[in-house]
Amino acid sequence: MTGTTVTAEREQELLQSVPTGLLINGEWRDASSGKTLDVHDPATGKVLLSIQDGNSDDAMAALDAAAAVQAEWALTAPRERAEILRRGFDLVTERAEDFALLMTLEMGKPLAESRGEVTYGSEFLRWFSEETVRHYGRYFTSPEGKNKMIVTHKPVGPSLLITPWNFPLAMATRKVAPAIAAGCTMVLKPAKLTPLTSMLFAQVMQEAGLPAGVLNVVAGSSASAISGPLMKDSRLRKVSFTGSTPVGVRLMQDAANNVLRTSMELGGNAPFLVFEDADLDAAVEGAMAAKMRNMGEACTAANRFLVHEDVAEEFKAKFAAALGNLNPSRGTEADSTVGPIIDSGARDDIHQLVTDSVAAGGQVVTGGQPKDGDGYFYIPTLLSVGNDNPILSEEIFGPVAPVTTFATEEEAIELANASQYGLASYIYTKDVNTMFRVSEQIEFGLVGYNAGVISNASAPFGGVKQSGLGREGGAEGIEEYTTVQYIGIADPYAAKK
Repeated sequence: MTGTTVTAEREQELLQSVPTGLLINGEWRDASSGKTLDVHDPATGKVLLSIQDGNSDDAMAALDAAAAVQAEWALTAPRERAEILRRGFDLVTERAEDFALLMTLEMGKPLAESRGEVTYGSEFLRWFSEETVRHYGRYFTSPEGKNKMIVTHKPVGPSLLITPWNFPLAMATRKVAPAIAAGCTMVLKPAKLTPLTSMLFAQVMQEAGLPAGVLNVVAGSSASAISGPLMKDSRLRKVSFTGSTPVGVRLMQDAANNVLRTSMELGGNAPFLVFEDADLDAAVEGAMAAKMRNMGEACTAANRFLVHEDVAEEFKAKFAAALGNLNPSRGTEADSTVGPIIDSGARDDIHQLVTDSVAAGGQVVTGGQPKDGDGYFYIPTLLSVGNDNPILSEEIFGPVAPVTTFATEEEAIELANASQYGLASYIYTKDVNTMFRVSEQIEFGLVGYNAGVISNASAPFGGVKQSGLGREGGAEGIEEYTTVQYIGIADPYAAKK
Protein backbone atom coordinates (compact mmCIF):
# COMPACT_ATOMS: atom_id res chain seq x y z
CA MET A 1 0.00 0.00 0.00
CA THR A 2 3.04 2.25 0.07
CA GLY A 3 2.39 5.46 -1.86
CA THR A 4 -1.31 4.74 -2.46
CA THR A 5 -4.52 5.81 -0.79
CA VAL A 6 -6.29 3.06 1.13
CA THR A 7 -9.72 2.12 -0.19
CA ALA A 8 -12.88 2.18 1.89
CA GLU A 9 -13.35 -1.52 1.11
CA ARG A 10 -9.94 -2.34 2.56
CA GLU A 11 -10.76 -0.38 5.72
CA GLN A 12 -14.05 -2.20 6.22
CA GLU A 13 -12.50 -5.59 5.60
CA LEU A 14 -9.93 -4.94 8.31
CA LEU A 15 -12.42 -3.51 10.81
CA GLN A 16 -14.69 -6.53 10.41
CA SER A 17 -11.77 -8.81 11.40
CA VAL A 18 -11.14 -7.06 14.72
CA PRO A 19 -12.64 -8.62 17.87
CA THR A 20 -15.02 -6.24 19.61
CA GLY A 21 -15.63 -8.12 22.86
CA LEU A 22 -13.84 -8.47 26.18
CA LEU A 23 -11.14 -11.14 26.36
CA ILE A 24 -11.61 -13.03 29.63
CA ASN A 25 -10.12 -16.45 30.31
CA GLY A 26 -9.39 -17.03 26.64
CA GLU A 27 -12.89 -16.19 25.40
CA TRP A 28 -14.24 -13.07 23.71
CA ARG A 29 -17.44 -12.18 25.50
CA ASP A 30 -20.01 -9.40 25.78
CA ALA A 31 -19.91 -6.84 28.57
CA SER A 32 -22.01 -7.82 31.58
CA SER A 33 -23.92 -4.54 31.28
CA GLY A 34 -24.83 -5.10 27.66
CA LYS A 35 -23.51 -1.63 26.85
CA THR A 36 -21.24 -0.71 23.95
CA LEU A 37 -18.64 1.99 23.33
CA ASP A 38 -18.10 3.77 20.01
CA VAL A 39 -14.59 4.15 18.61
CA HIS A 40 -14.17 7.14 16.29
CA ASP A 41 -11.90 8.08 13.41
CA PRO A 42 -10.29 11.41 14.48
CA ALA A 43 -9.73 12.33 10.82
CA THR A 44 -13.48 12.35 10.13
CA GLY A 45 -15.24 12.18 13.47
CA LYS A 46 -17.20 9.15 12.24
CA VAL A 47 -17.69 5.89 14.16
CA LEU A 48 -15.34 3.08 13.14
CA LEU A 49 -16.70 0.30 15.35
CA SER A 50 -18.77 -0.24 18.47
CA ILE A 51 -17.09 -2.43 21.07
CA GLN A 52 -18.19 -3.96 24.36
CA ASP A 53 -18.07 -1.48 27.25
CA GLY A 54 -16.54 -3.29 30.20
CA ASN A 55 -17.28 -2.37 33.81
CA SER A 56 -16.29 -3.39 37.34
CA ASP A 57 -17.90 -6.82 37.11
CA ASP A 58 -16.02 -7.57 33.90
CA ALA A 59 -12.77 -6.35 35.43
CA MET A 60 -13.21 -8.66 38.40
CA ALA A 61 -13.95 -11.58 36.09
CA ALA A 62 -10.71 -10.82 34.27
CA LEU A 63 -8.78 -10.75 37.54
CA ASP A 64 -10.42 -14.03 38.56
CA ALA A 65 -9.09 -15.57 35.36
CA ALA A 66 -5.61 -14.09 35.79
CA ALA A 67 -5.35 -15.17 39.43
CA ALA A 68 -6.56 -18.68 38.67
CA VAL A 69 -3.73 -19.44 36.25
CA GLN A 70 -0.93 -17.37 37.86
CA ALA A 71 0.70 -20.25 39.75
CA GLU A 72 0.69 -22.57 36.74
CA TRP A 73 1.91 -19.86 34.38
CA ALA A 74 4.74 -18.90 36.73
CA LEU A 75 6.06 -22.47 36.58
CA THR A 76 6.18 -22.70 32.78
CA ALA A 77 9.64 -23.12 31.34
CA PRO A 78 11.32 -19.87 30.30
CA ARG A 79 11.85 -21.32 26.83
CA GLU A 80 8.11 -21.93 26.47
CA ARG A 81 7.32 -18.32 27.35
CA ALA A 82 10.10 -17.16 25.04
CA GLU A 83 8.74 -19.16 22.10
CA ILE A 84 5.26 -17.68 22.59
CA LEU A 85 6.72 -14.19 22.48
CA ARG A 86 8.77 -15.02 19.39
CA ARG A 87 5.71 -16.42 17.62
CA GLY A 88 3.87 -13.25 18.61
CA PHE A 89 6.63 -11.18 17.02
CA ASP A 90 6.42 -13.22 13.82
CA LEU A 91 2.63 -12.94 13.63
CA VAL A 92 2.56 -9.19 14.28
CA THR A 93 5.26 -8.74 11.64
CA GLU A 94 3.29 -10.85 9.16
CA ARG A 95 0.25 -8.65 9.75
CA ALA A 96 2.19 -5.40 9.80
CA GLU A 97 -0.06 -3.71 7.24
CA ASP A 98 -3.18 -4.64 9.20
CA PHE A 99 -1.78 -3.23 12.43
CA ALA A 100 -0.52 -0.09 10.69
CA LEU A 101 -3.84 0.65 9.03
CA LEU A 102 -5.82 -0.06 12.19
CA MET A 103 -3.67 2.39 14.17
CA THR A 104 -4.08 5.02 11.48
CA LEU A 105 -7.85 4.59 11.52
CA GLU A 106 -8.34 4.84 15.28
CA MET A 107 -5.49 7.18 16.26
CA GLY A 108 -4.90 9.18 13.08
CA LYS A 109 -1.15 9.07 12.42
CA PRO A 110 0.00 8.76 8.79
CA LEU A 111 0.49 5.20 7.57
CA ALA A 112 4.24 5.66 7.30
CA GLU A 113 4.39 6.44 11.02
CA SER A 114 2.07 3.58 11.86
CA ARG A 115 4.34 1.19 9.99
CA GLY A 116 7.21 2.55 12.04
CA GLU A 117 5.29 1.84 15.22
CA VAL A 118 4.67 -1.75 14.13
CA THR A 119 8.42 -2.19 13.73
CA TYR A 120 9.10 -0.54 17.07
CA GLY A 121 6.25 -2.18 18.97
CA SER A 122 6.83 -5.69 17.68
CA GLU A 123 10.48 -5.48 18.71
CA PHE A 124 9.45 -5.62 22.37
CA LEU A 125 8.11 -9.11 21.68
CA ARG A 126 11.38 -10.22 20.12
CA TRP A 127 13.57 -8.47 22.69
CA PHE A 128 11.79 -9.96 25.69
CA SER A 129 11.64 -13.38 24.05
CA GLU A 130 15.42 -13.23 24.22
CA GLU A 131 15.50 -11.80 27.75
CA THR A 132 13.16 -14.52 29.06
CA VAL A 133 15.85 -17.18 29.00
CA ARG A 134 18.63 -14.88 30.25
CA HIS A 135 17.03 -13.58 33.41
CA TYR A 136 19.55 -15.02 35.84
CA GLY A 137 19.73 -15.11 39.60
CA ARG A 138 23.00 -15.72 41.44
CA TYR A 139 24.69 -18.14 43.85
CA PHE A 140 27.54 -17.04 46.06
CA THR A 141 29.27 -17.41 49.40
CA SER A 142 28.58 -14.92 52.17
CA PRO A 143 31.53 -12.58 52.86
CA GLU A 144 32.32 -14.24 56.22
CA GLY A 145 32.15 -17.67 54.59
CA LYS A 146 29.49 -19.15 56.88
CA ASN A 147 26.60 -19.44 54.42
CA LYS A 148 25.82 -20.10 50.79
CA MET A 149 23.41 -17.61 49.27
CA ILE A 150 20.92 -17.95 46.41
CA VAL A 151 19.11 -14.97 44.92
CA THR A 152 16.21 -15.72 42.59
CA HIS A 153 13.72 -13.65 40.62
CA LYS A 154 10.06 -14.62 40.83
CA PRO A 155 7.07 -13.19 38.94
CA VAL A 156 5.40 -10.46 40.95
CA GLY A 157 1.97 -11.87 40.10
CA PRO A 158 -1.26 -10.68 38.45
CA SER A 159 -0.69 -7.26 36.93
CA LEU A 160 -2.96 -4.44 35.75
CA LEU A 161 -1.62 -2.81 32.60
CA ILE A 162 -3.16 0.56 31.65
CA THR A 163 -2.12 1.90 28.24
CA PRO A 164 -2.59 5.33 26.61
CA TRP A 165 -4.18 6.15 23.26
CA ASN A 166 -1.19 7.64 21.46
CA PHE A 167 0.85 4.51 20.64
CA PRO A 168 -1.81 1.78 20.51
CA LEU A 169 0.50 -1.14 19.68
CA ALA A 170 3.83 -0.19 21.25
CA MET A 171 2.38 0.71 24.63
CA ALA A 172 0.68 -2.69 24.79
CA THR A 173 3.70 -4.72 23.70
CA ARG A 174 6.03 -2.73 25.98
CA LYS A 175 4.02 -3.90 29.00
CA VAL A 176 2.66 -7.28 27.91
CA ALA A 177 5.96 -8.68 26.62
CA PRO A 178 8.00 -8.32 29.85
CA ALA A 179 5.05 -9.53 31.91
CA ILE A 180 4.90 -12.70 29.81
CA ALA A 181 8.68 -13.05 30.01
CA ALA A 182 8.64 -12.81 33.80
CA GLY A 183 5.74 -15.23 34.19
CA CYS A 184 2.99 -12.79 35.21
CA THR A 185 -0.68 -12.93 34.25
CA MET A 186 -2.38 -9.72 33.20
CA VAL A 187 -5.49 -7.59 32.87
CA LEU A 188 -4.91 -5.11 30.05
CA LYS A 189 -7.00 -1.92 30.09
CA PRO A 190 -6.51 -0.16 26.72
CA ALA A 191 -7.44 3.49 26.23
CA LYS A 192 -11.08 3.98 25.29
CA LEU A 193 -10.09 6.20 22.35
CA THR A 194 -7.88 3.55 20.69
CA PRO A 195 -8.74 0.06 21.95
CA LEU A 196 -8.95 -1.74 18.60
CA THR A 197 -5.22 -2.32 18.13
CA SER A 198 -4.94 -3.92 21.58
CA MET A 199 -7.80 -6.24 20.73
CA LEU A 200 -6.18 -7.33 17.49
CA PHE A 201 -2.87 -7.78 19.32
CA ALA A 202 -4.53 -9.94 21.99
CA GLN A 203 -6.06 -12.09 19.28
CA VAL A 204 -2.64 -12.53 17.71
CA MET A 205 -1.15 -13.56 21.06
CA GLN A 206 -3.86 -16.20 21.37
CA GLU A 207 -2.78 -17.48 17.97
CA ALA A 208 0.81 -17.48 19.23
CA GLY A 209 -0.19 -19.98 21.91
CA LEU A 210 -0.63 -17.82 25.00
CA PRO A 211 -2.74 -19.90 27.43
CA ALA A 212 -6.23 -18.81 28.43
CA GLY A 213 -6.32 -16.40 31.35
CA VAL A 214 -2.73 -15.17 31.03
CA LEU A 215 -3.73 -12.08 29.04
CA ASN A 216 -7.20 -10.63 29.62
CA VAL A 217 -8.41 -7.45 27.92
CA VAL A 218 -11.15 -5.22 29.32
CA ALA A 219 -11.87 -2.00 27.45
CA GLY A 220 -14.42 0.43 28.84
CA SER A 221 -15.66 3.98 28.92
CA SER A 222 -14.76 4.39 32.62
CA ALA A 223 -11.13 3.70 33.49
CA SER A 224 -11.81 4.02 37.23
CA ALA A 225 -14.63 1.47 37.06
CA ILE A 226 -12.06 -1.04 35.84
CA SER A 227 -8.97 -0.06 37.82
CA GLY A 228 -10.68 0.87 41.08
CA PRO A 229 -11.94 -2.53 42.26
CA LEU A 230 -8.89 -4.35 40.90
CA MET A 231 -6.48 -2.22 42.89
CA LYS A 232 -8.38 -2.95 46.09
CA ASP A 233 -8.12 -6.71 45.53
CA SER A 234 -5.23 -8.41 47.33
CA ARG A 235 -4.72 -10.80 44.41
CA LEU A 236 -3.48 -7.96 42.20
CA ARG A 237 0.22 -7.39 42.81
CA LYS A 238 1.26 -4.77 40.28
CA VAL A 239 -0.02 -1.84 38.24
CA SER A 240 1.79 -0.41 35.21
CA PHE A 241 0.43 2.86 33.87
CA THR A 242 1.36 5.15 31.00
CA GLY A 243 -0.50 8.46 30.87
CA SER A 244 -0.82 11.84 32.52
CA THR A 245 0.88 12.76 35.78
CA PRO A 246 -2.35 13.68 37.64
CA VAL A 247 -3.88 10.28 36.88
CA GLY A 248 -0.61 8.55 37.75
CA VAL A 249 -0.52 10.29 41.13
CA ARG A 250 -4.06 9.12 41.91
CA LEU A 251 -3.18 5.56 40.91
CA MET A 252 -0.10 5.62 43.13
CA GLN A 253 -2.24 6.78 46.03
CA ASP A 254 -4.64 3.90 45.40
CA ALA A 255 -1.74 1.47 45.01
CA ALA A 256 -0.33 2.47 48.38
CA ASN A 257 -3.38 1.09 50.18
CA ASN A 258 -2.61 -2.38 48.84
CA VAL A 259 1.19 -1.92 48.71
CA LEU A 260 1.19 -2.66 44.98
CA ARG A 261 4.31 -2.71 42.86
CA THR A 262 4.02 0.27 40.48
CA SER A 263 5.54 1.38 37.21
CA MET A 264 4.56 4.90 36.18
CA GLU A 265 5.46 6.46 32.84
CA LEU A 266 3.89 9.89 33.11
CA GLY A 267 4.00 13.33 31.50
CA GLY A 268 6.87 15.08 29.82
CA ASN A 269 8.08 18.53 28.83
CA ALA A 270 11.14 17.73 26.78
CA PRO A 271 13.74 20.44 26.14
CA PHE A 272 15.50 20.49 22.77
CA LEU A 273 18.82 22.29 23.23
CA VAL A 274 20.63 23.70 20.20
CA PHE A 275 24.11 25.07 20.91
CA GLU A 276 25.93 27.60 18.79
CA ASP A 277 28.21 25.00 17.17
CA ALA A 278 25.39 22.64 16.21
CA ASP A 279 24.85 21.46 12.65
CA LEU A 280 21.62 23.42 12.10
CA ASP A 281 20.36 21.30 9.24
CA ALA A 282 20.79 18.18 11.37
CA ALA A 283 19.19 19.99 14.31
CA VAL A 284 16.14 20.92 12.23
CA GLU A 285 15.87 17.35 10.96
CA GLY A 286 16.04 16.12 14.56
CA ALA A 287 13.56 18.78 15.67
CA MET A 288 11.07 17.61 13.05
CA ALA A 289 11.39 14.03 14.26
CA ALA A 290 11.28 14.91 17.95
CA LYS A 291 8.37 17.35 17.58
CA MET A 292 6.22 16.05 14.74
CA ARG A 293 6.38 12.29 15.30
CA ASN A 294 2.86 11.27 16.25
CA MET A 295 1.67 14.84 15.58
CA GLY A 296 3.50 15.86 18.75
CA GLU A 297 1.17 13.64 20.77
CA ALA A 298 3.95 11.87 22.63
CA CYS A 299 5.35 12.22 26.13
CA THR A 300 8.84 12.27 24.58
CA ALA A 301 7.94 14.99 22.06
CA ALA A 302 10.25 18.00 22.04
CA ASN A 303 8.23 20.65 23.80
CA ARG A 304 10.62 23.52 24.46
CA PHE A 305 13.20 24.53 21.86
CA LEU A 306 16.06 26.25 23.65
CA VAL A 307 18.39 27.72 21.02
CA HIS A 308 21.60 29.69 21.44
CA GLU A 309 20.95 33.33 20.63
CA ASP A 310 23.66 33.41 17.94
CA VAL A 311 21.88 30.81 15.77
CA ALA A 312 18.25 31.24 16.86
CA GLU A 313 17.04 33.24 13.85
CA GLU A 314 18.58 30.85 11.34
CA PHE A 315 17.21 27.84 13.21
CA LYS A 316 13.71 29.32 13.37
CA ALA A 317 13.71 30.11 9.66
CA LYS A 318 14.79 26.60 8.69
CA PHE A 319 12.42 24.97 11.18
CA ALA A 320 9.44 27.07 10.07
CA ALA A 321 10.11 26.19 6.43
CA ALA A 322 10.18 22.50 7.24
CA LEU A 323 6.94 22.71 9.24
CA GLY A 324 5.30 24.67 6.44
CA ASN A 325 5.99 21.87 3.97
CA LEU A 326 3.93 19.35 5.95
CA ASN A 327 0.51 18.22 4.75
CA PRO A 328 -2.13 17.74 7.44
CA SER A 329 -4.58 15.17 6.07
CA ARG A 330 -6.15 11.81 6.85
CA GLY A 331 -3.38 9.32 7.51
CA THR A 332 -4.65 6.92 4.85
CA GLU A 333 -3.97 9.46 2.09
CA ALA A 334 -0.82 8.85 0.08
CA ASP A 335 0.55 12.37 0.66
CA SER A 336 -0.34 12.69 4.35
CA THR A 337 2.52 13.80 6.59
CA VAL A 338 0.52 15.00 9.61
CA GLY A 339 -2.56 13.31 10.98
CA PRO A 340 -5.36 14.73 13.14
CA ILE A 341 -5.36 15.47 16.85
CA ILE A 342 -7.07 12.66 18.78
CA ASP A 343 -10.35 14.53 19.45
CA SER A 344 -11.95 17.96 19.41
CA GLY A 345 -11.26 18.65 23.07
CA ALA A 346 -7.54 18.00 22.66
CA ARG A 347 -7.42 20.23 19.59
CA ASP A 348 -9.21 23.02 21.46
CA ASP A 349 -6.72 22.70 24.34
CA ILE A 350 -3.82 23.04 21.93
CA HIS A 351 -5.27 26.15 20.33
CA GLN A 352 -5.90 27.67 23.75
CA LEU A 353 -2.24 27.17 24.63
CA VAL A 354 -1.25 28.99 21.42
CA THR A 355 -3.75 31.78 22.09
CA ASP A 356 -2.48 32.26 25.64
CA SER A 357 1.12 32.21 24.45
CA VAL A 358 0.45 34.97 21.91
CA ALA A 359 -1.41 37.00 24.52
CA ALA A 360 1.70 36.75 26.71
CA GLY A 361 3.95 38.12 23.96
CA GLY A 362 4.65 35.08 21.80
CA GLN A 363 4.77 35.51 18.03
CA VAL A 364 3.38 33.04 15.47
CA VAL A 365 6.06 32.33 12.86
CA THR A 366 3.97 29.77 10.98
CA GLY A 367 0.64 28.02 11.58
CA GLY A 368 -1.26 28.94 14.70
CA GLN A 369 -4.75 27.77 13.73
CA PRO A 370 -6.90 24.65 13.47
CA LYS A 371 -7.42 23.41 9.93
CA ASP A 372 -10.89 23.90 8.51
CA GLY A 373 -12.94 20.90 7.43
CA ASP A 374 -13.66 17.45 8.79
CA GLY A 375 -11.64 15.91 11.59
CA TYR A 376 -9.52 17.43 14.30
CA PHE A 377 -6.49 18.79 12.46
CA TYR A 378 -4.16 21.52 13.69
CA ILE A 379 -1.75 23.29 11.37
CA PRO A 380 1.92 22.70 12.40
CA THR A 381 2.94 25.79 14.34
CA LEU A 382 6.16 27.56 15.28
CA LEU A 383 6.12 30.20 18.01
CA SER A 384 8.88 32.60 18.99
CA VAL A 385 8.60 33.21 22.72
CA GLY A 386 10.42 34.68 25.70
CA ASN A 387 11.79 32.55 28.52
CA ASP A 388 8.84 33.45 30.74
CA ASN A 389 6.12 32.51 28.25
CA PRO A 390 3.48 30.26 29.89
CA ILE A 391 3.51 27.71 27.08
CA LEU A 392 7.01 26.62 28.15
CA SER A 393 5.61 25.12 31.34
CA GLU A 394 2.85 23.13 29.60
CA GLU A 395 2.91 19.68 28.01
CA ILE A 396 1.54 20.72 24.61
CA PHE A 397 0.80 17.26 23.17
CA GLY A 398 0.36 18.62 19.68
CA PRO A 399 2.18 20.04 16.60
CA VAL A 400 3.24 23.31 18.25
CA ALA A 401 6.91 24.24 18.70
CA PRO A 402 7.80 27.21 20.96
CA VAL A 403 11.34 28.51 20.44
CA THR A 404 13.22 30.61 22.97
CA THR A 405 16.87 31.52 23.39
CA PHE A 406 19.77 31.19 25.82
CA ALA A 407 23.15 32.88 26.01
CA THR A 408 25.31 30.48 28.03
CA GLU A 409 25.56 26.78 28.77
CA GLU A 410 24.62 27.45 32.37
CA GLU A 411 21.47 29.27 31.30
CA ALA A 412 20.56 26.42 28.94
CA ILE A 413 20.83 23.92 31.81
CA GLU A 414 18.76 26.13 34.10
CA LEU A 415 16.03 26.52 31.47
CA ALA A 416 16.02 22.80 30.71
CA ASN A 417 15.57 21.92 34.38
CA ALA A 418 12.84 24.53 34.93
CA SER A 419 10.10 21.92 34.72
CA GLN A 420 8.37 19.50 37.04
CA TYR A 421 8.90 16.82 34.39
CA GLY A 422 12.01 14.82 33.59
CA LEU A 423 11.37 12.30 30.84
CA ALA A 424 13.07 13.01 27.48
CA SER A 425 15.58 15.66 26.41
CA TYR A 426 17.62 16.42 23.30
CA ILE A 427 21.04 18.03 22.88
CA TYR A 428 22.53 19.25 19.59
CA THR A 429 26.19 20.19 19.58
CA LYS A 430 29.36 19.08 17.81
CA ASP A 431 31.28 19.09 21.09
CA VAL A 432 31.01 15.76 22.94
CA ASN A 433 32.33 17.45 26.08
CA THR A 434 29.37 19.82 26.02
CA MET A 435 27.07 16.84 25.68
CA PHE A 436 28.61 15.12 28.70
CA ARG A 437 28.54 18.23 30.89
CA VAL A 438 24.95 19.08 30.00
CA SER A 439 23.56 15.53 30.17
CA GLU A 440 25.06 15.06 33.63
CA GLN A 441 23.41 18.24 34.90
CA ILE A 442 19.95 18.08 33.33
CA GLU A 443 17.35 16.02 35.17
CA PHE A 444 15.93 13.68 32.55
CA GLY A 445 15.73 9.92 32.19
CA LEU A 446 16.37 10.01 28.44
CA VAL A 447 18.86 12.10 26.47
CA GLY A 448 19.11 12.22 22.69
CA TYR A 449 22.52 13.43 21.52
CA ASN A 450 22.27 14.73 17.95
CA ALA A 451 19.30 12.37 17.58
CA GLY A 452 15.60 13.21 17.51
CA VAL A 453 14.24 9.70 18.11
CA ILE A 454 15.95 7.43 20.64
CA SER A 455 13.26 5.02 21.92
CA ASN A 456 14.31 1.41 21.47
CA ALA A 457 13.14 -1.89 22.92
CA SER A 458 16.67 -2.68 24.11
CA ALA A 459 17.00 0.58 26.08
CA PRO A 460 15.47 1.47 29.46
CA PHE A 461 12.62 3.97 29.02
CA GLY A 462 11.44 6.14 31.89
CA GLY A 463 11.80 9.45 33.66
CA VAL A 464 12.45 11.24 36.93
CA LYS A 465 10.59 13.82 39.01
CA GLN A 466 6.92 14.11 37.95
CA SER A 467 7.56 11.97 34.88
CA GLY A 468 7.28 8.82 36.95
CA LEU A 469 9.28 5.88 38.19
CA GLY A 470 10.39 2.52 36.91
CA ARG A 471 11.74 1.59 33.49
CA GLU A 472 10.27 -0.16 30.48
CA GLY A 473 12.39 -1.90 27.86
CA GLY A 474 16.01 -2.94 28.09
CA ALA A 475 17.39 -5.43 30.56
CA GLU A 476 15.65 -3.37 33.23
CA GLY A 477 12.17 -3.91 31.79
CA ILE A 478 11.71 -7.46 33.01
CA GLU A 479 12.77 -6.50 36.54
CA GLU A 480 9.59 -4.43 36.89
CA TYR A 481 7.58 -7.67 36.83
CA THR A 482 9.66 -9.66 39.30
CA THR A 483 10.33 -9.83 43.01
CA VAL A 484 13.65 -10.88 44.52
CA GLN A 485 13.85 -13.86 46.84
CA TYR A 486 16.96 -14.68 48.86
CA ILE A 487 17.63 -18.19 50.18
CA GLY A 488 20.30 -18.55 52.86
CA ILE A 489 21.86 -22.02 53.10
CA ALA A 490 23.74 -23.24 56.13
CA ASP A 491 27.43 -23.76 55.45
CA PRO A 492 27.67 -27.25 53.88
CA TYR A 493 31.25 -27.56 55.19
CA ALA A 494 30.35 -26.76 58.83
CA ALA A 495 30.38 -30.39 59.95
CA LYS A 496 33.97 -30.74 58.74
CA LYS A 497 35.24 -27.64 60.50
